[in-house]
Amino acid sequence: MFSRARFFDFSQKVNYKTEILAGITVAMTMMPESLSFAILAGFPPLVGLYAAFIMGLVTSIFGGRPGLISGGAGAVVVVIIALMKSNGIEYVFAAVALAGIIQILVGLFKLAKFIRLVPQPVMYGFVNGLAVIIFMAQLEQFKTVVNGEKTWLIGQPLMIMAGLVALTIAIVVFFPKITKAVPPSLVAIIVVFFIVLGFGINTKTVSDIASVSGGFPPFHIPNIPLTIETFQIILPYAVIMAGVALTEGLLTLNLVDEITGTRGNGNRECIAQGSANILNGFFFGMGGCPMIAQTLVNLSAGARARLSGIVASLTILLIILFGAPIIGLVPMAALTGVMIMVAVGTFEWVSFKIFNKMPKQDVFVGILVAVITVWLHNLALAVLIGVIISALVFAWESAKRIRARKYIDNKGIKHYEIYGPLFFGSVTAFSEKFDVTDDPDEVIIDFKDCKVTDMSAIETLNKLTERYHKVGKKLHLKHLSEDCQVLLKNAGDVIDVNIYEDPTYRVAIDKT
Repeated sequence: MFSRARFFDFSQKVNYKTEILAGITVAMTMMPESLSFAILAGFPPLVGLYAAFIMGLVTSIFGGRPGLISGGAGAVVVVIIALMKSNGIEYVFAAVALAGIIQILVGLFKLAKFIRLVPQPVMYGFVNGLAVIIFMAQLEQFKTVVNGEKTWLIGQPLMIMAGLVALTIAIVVFFPKITKAVPPSLVAIIVVFFIVLGFGINTKTVSDIASVSGGFPPFHIPNIPLTIETFQIILPYAVIMAGVALTEGLLTLNLVDEITGTRGNGNRECIAQGSANILNGFFFGMGGCPMIAQTLVNLSAGARARLSGIVASLTILLIILFGAPIIGLVPMAALTGVMIMVAVGTFEWVSFKIFNKMPKQDVFVGILVAVITVWLHNLALAVLIGVIISALVFAWESAKRIRARKYIDNKGIKHYEIYGPLFFGSVTAFSEKFDVTDDPDEVIIDFKDCKVTDMSAIETLNKLTERYHKVGKKLHLKHLSEDCQVLLKNAGDVIDVNIYEDPTYRVAIDKT
């Protein structure tokens, strides 16, 4: 079974040193991000690390391709923040598990191919909106609770927080110019950690947000009432989470395909993601999906096998088991600075450079998706709206391409040669091209360069046939493609068009 699944290709030479070092580097970059996302959503910090461990391990072994790194991603966390605030963490665990079931079904029914329907402008808007959400969430760290109400920091606490955040950002920006051997975010956290510890600076730490206690992810059945009302509460979040995770995951998979010149398996990745999220729901994880930033870190470190992802996950587990007390002392300013740089790195700055080169409708779609993402914190809905608008724009542009060449042959028969697609968007323009009253007694419509694509087109042909029939004229439909004829035959009970084999060409004529 395992040899057939080819979880590990032993015929491929694996550079163990490269894979192990890449895995450790990925773990170091993933930890602060997972912690920050968990704290952002109001979860105990270890819930984020558990998600990073479970997602990373399961998808590295069983996922759709080597080199892809999964963890507790911000795109997923943003979706379930509202559920956490309204119903609590037990409902979140249930929603995460249900999302995993949905993802497995997507993989089993081989629906991963539909990721191709997401246009590039929608992706720009999606990623940019996510970056803005991550950035705006960091502003919450500049607030404190006074008399039960949140207020902005002022005076010395504000100066300390801002200074430490600025120092973190500076290290992340400038340290790679010294060396790229160590992740700059890890260096920034360590430096700020020792500065705060060494000088006894009074500032907010992870332990101030929530208690940190290390241990192996415990098995836990979500403590929720098993009722239809509960299902109705968690289902929308589960569907959105599954959609967002699969969208980001499959797009990341395609990115790795392009970088490595190999091809992954999208449906297998869906099943692996779903399995990992089910485990998250029952082992105190906040859920997740493939992470673009960590995947790029992994590939840039030279990793090409599954080993690096396994090493990264096990490294995180070891830190959870033995390093939890230290995690609690990490200054929130350091994590805030790292997350601000994550937001900056997530934002597609290239979208500004190509705005003046993109069609206006694509620019509109990109901005709209970003606004919906930021305003509603609903990434799946934003992507769905973007895809629908892009599809409508495409339909409108295609509808304008319908054309007709007209002429009367030496037998007095008028010919209409149609060019372009005939579908719901172009049927009105198509109908306006015919002069039923002044046309001769016999008319031929030639579809050699036209394709009849949907029921609206078929109904239009039926109405056109009836118009000619009412004035006693005969209409022939010539050169219909084979699939168009199948459409007409299947609609025989609905429309009044008959098809028969012509000695010279296939033709459909009106019934008389």
